[in-house]
Amino acid sequence: MSSLAITGVGELVTHDPSHVRRDGWAKVHDAAIVVDNGLVAWTGSAAAVPEADHEIDVQGRAVIPGFVDSHAHLVFSGDRAQEFEARMMGVPYTAGGITTTVAATRAAHDDELRANIIRLRREMLHSGITHAEIKSGYGLTVEDEERAVRLATTFTDDVTFLGAHVVPMEFRDNSQAYVELVCGPMLQACSPHAKWIDVFCDRGAFTTDDARQILSAGAAAGLGLRMHAGQLEYGEGIQLGAAMGAASVDHCTFATDEDLQALAASSTVATLVPGAEFSTRSPWPDARRFFAAGVAVALATDCNPGTSYTTSMPWVIAQAVQAMHFTPAQALHAATAGGATALRRRDIGHLAIGARADLVILDAPSALHLAYRPGVDLIGAVMQAGTTTYDRIGL
Repeated sequence: MSSLAITGVGELVTHDPSHVRRDGWAKVHDAAIVVDNGLVAWTGSAAAVPEADHEIDVQGRAVIPGFVDSHAHLVFSGDRAQEFEARMMGVPYTAGGITTTVAATRAAHDDELRANIIRLRREMLHSGITHAEIKSGYGLTVEDEERAVRLATTFTDDVTFLGAHVVPMEFRDNSQAYVELVCGPMLQACSPHAKWIDVFCDRGAFTTDDARQILSAGAAAGLGLRMHAGQLEYGEGIQLGAAMGAASVDHCTFATDEDLQALAASSTVATLVPGAEFSTRSPWPDARRFFAAGVAVALATDCNPGTSYTTSMPWVIAQAVQAMHFTPAQALHAATAGGATALRRRDIGHLAIGARADLVILDAPSALHLAYRPGVDLIGAVMQAGTTTYDRIGL
């Protein structure tokens, strides 16, 4: 594969520690980047760029790492627009709405589910998301959960088994029997296709004891641990995730100071999902508390048909800055390097030498414009492993 020099970069955000500035950004102005064999081979001042086989001049535009979406539910059928309307008219959110999507997903053919993943993953790419985790969780039978994780493997190597999303209607009178199903036959069927196991530990979903049992079974099967916790109320889920070494605990809307201390003392990332707060009119977590406590933070779309039906990471960044008190630099880091850390990946989410050349060319002079110009399509072009996979600006 020939080398490529991307020149004329007005602002290059790398997240390379050697480029960190006093304002919190890790970036180079008047920069260039060289890609070779799908990897970042060189970054620095445009005046010192080495020769390459090919060159692209981006004419003063900003270049940033590709977004890493570490929390997405893409295997489903149908939508829940009427449920969203009801919430906007004052009906409170409960986790029970998931069962509506479960019924539609179970009834859908493989081709329908696959087409929906393709549509959503294309939307993600056009919003600058170069890598995404994909969860199951809308089948809740052995056969439907296995189908979901198997379909997801076509689109990502970060597939998450979320059989413990909610207790399905047929087990409402015997939730422990469903926990045993998740830990037994369902896990056995899904683990060959999955890298992670997840559990929704919250009101209306699974208890802390349930979550501990499910995560322990997943760990014994060789899967990494993830959690939904603290979305609907205060509870023990966040601290359980930190204690069990989960890669991330997601939502954390109702995180206490003790929860933040536990996260900061662990390797667990807190993944915040502004789309869920927006769509459910829930309280906005204050990111300043997380950063002050020393917690590692990621931002994700939480794309799902019920509570965060968005594939736009730029919109997530804008919401995080406006409503959650992220600085623009913190928000971009959380949506790129933070997401990679939440997936325990070192090859993506940054543009230091040796990283996979997943990058976004913004149709703007600075990454600040992601929050400064909310709702505007600023994704000019996208490269994955050095290959252009989306180009709106004619590079």
